[in-house]
Amino acid sequence: MRWNLSHLLKASGRYANMDMEVLIATMGQKDCSLVQKMNIQTPAVIANQCGQWQYDEDMFGKVRMISTATKGVGINRNLALQVAKADILLFADDDITYYDGALQGVLKAFEELPDADVIFFGIDMTNGEIFDRRRNSKKRLHLWNSLKYGAARMAVRRSSVEKARLSFSRLFGGGCIYGSGEDSLFIRDCFRSGLRVYAHPHILGTCAKDNSSWFSGYNQKFMFDRGAWIACAFPRIKHLIKWYYIWHYHPKTELSWRDMLKYINLGLCAYREERGFDEAVAAACK
Repeated sequence: MRWNLSHLLKASGRYANMDMEVLIATMGQKDCSLVQKMNIQTPAVIANQCGQWQYDEDMFGKVRMISTATKGVGINRNLALQVAKADILLFADDDITYYDGALQGVLKAFEELPDADVIFFGIDMTNGEIFDRRRNSKKRLHLWNSLKYGAARMAVRRSSVEKARLSFSRLFGGGCIYGSGEDSLFIRDCFRSGLRVYAHPHILGTCAKDNSSWFSGYNQKFMFDRGAWIACAFPRIKHLIKWYYIWHYHPKTELSWRDMLKYINLGLCAYREERGFDEAVAAACK
């Protein structure tokens, strides 16, 4: 039976005290076949935003799909978190294909790092072929060197997240008022809650990045969203942190220094009132 990996591992005496689920944030799914496409061989929760409310299971009861009429990746990931049952939870996007044996390696990493609450793994980025191998050394992370990791490379102990009462922001990420950053805010909150965060060299699989639902270049909207994220993530030092991002993104954009500062500042102010880009620009022009 395809979905008996956790039980087989327990029966063999390996990772005997842990089981795992993959939590997939996705859209527009009609059935549970996504798990075959992604090569998932553990239990899974599919949080599916599709414009209607529905619950489905695979024939073995190991894959659960909760379909909703909600919008926003933060809402989707929170839903999967709320219904998850396993000890170890691996977050996933629907553009990942896991290597054979990769998910067993996640459990092994938590066995190697028994004090870890959160572990980030490696991933191979593809656009027809592998163009970026995002591989880690095994080390404990700190806030300053952890924000580059995305949610789809992250596994957590469910008990640690529940005790810390952590959740993903509903304002940031695909489908939200601000286009990205829900994962880095979650990581920040892990550190604020005292969780122990590690990187591990184990490679999960490939992630297809042919296009993005939210990224359309380092344009005015991107800088605006980055300003809102800075205001949320670092409210006390936002006017210091913004200069780092202006320096960091300047080689990647056609915007002038002046325009970068303008739109980041606009995002800093708009976050206070939860204004989106179009509303904030219109208000600034009055």
